[in-house]
Amino acid sequence: MLLFHRQSKSPFMVNPYPYFSWTPQNDRFTLFHRNHGIHDGPGGKVYTNMYDLLLDAVFTSMWKLGFPDVEIAVGEVGWPSAGDPGMTQTTVDNARWHNLNILKKAGSGVGTPLMPGHRFETFIFALFNENLKSGSIAERNFGLFRPDFSPVYDIGIMRGQVNIASGGGVVKPAPVPVTGKQWCVPKAEAGNAALQSNIDYVCNNGINCGPIREGGPCFDPNTVRSHAAYLMNFYYQAKGYQSYNCDFSGTGVVTFSDPSKLDSH
Repeated sequence: MLLFHRQSKSPFMVNPYPYFSWTPQNDRFTLFHRNHGIHDGPGGKVYTNMYDLLLDAVFTSMWKLGFPDVEIAVGEVGWPSAGDPGMTQTTVDNARWHNLNILKKAGSGVGTPLMPGHRFETFIFALFNENLKSGSIAERNFGLFRPDFSPVYDIGIMRGQVNIASGGGVVKPAPVPVTGKQWCVPKAEAGNAALQSNIDYVCNNGINCGPIREGGPCFDPNTVRSHAAYLMNFYYQAKGYQSYNCDFSGTGVVTFSDPSKLDSH
């Protein structure tokens, strides 16, 4: 395959994801924050981020196979802005900061310790969150935009914005306007076990669940679905109408039809 790339003068595309190497211990190294660096003993190089280390690991392997002249391109790299409960690394701030630094490296021409001065053609994964994708919440939230075209966060790549890669400064995330009334409701096919799990999750994440308790204003009708509908929507609104806060492992959906017209809540 590498011989084909050499003959066709095409780049070898790799997917160096610092995200998949993240641990609480290497958080600063993985997310481009200041750190003491990692010393590569045999090569004498110092690495201050996981991204450079992953690219140079690929280059070293290609060099050992006799193909140091084949260019490397980044086929995809990204960081999810939301994840399953307990995934503290999957936040909008982390995703934005990671991709800002990827963008800076792509445009700077600094390269890596073993490939100084190189510019890597780079593709961010992904343009859109994939709301129909199966799997974890994180797998569905790598996008710069939501399926409704609203931005998840801003890294300055839109027309007319500051060019961060050329040193134009940091662009703050643009506020996402909420157009019209929106509600988060359980999907029709969501079962009681999943909805009870949603209730437990919301009640354990800072939301007052008193209204659905016995004697509360939303206790009746006393069903799991009704209680889940109230809490899922309350959570969605409390978190600022972010679409991923209505995901609930694929059991929630945003609607523009007032559910109170169909149900008491």
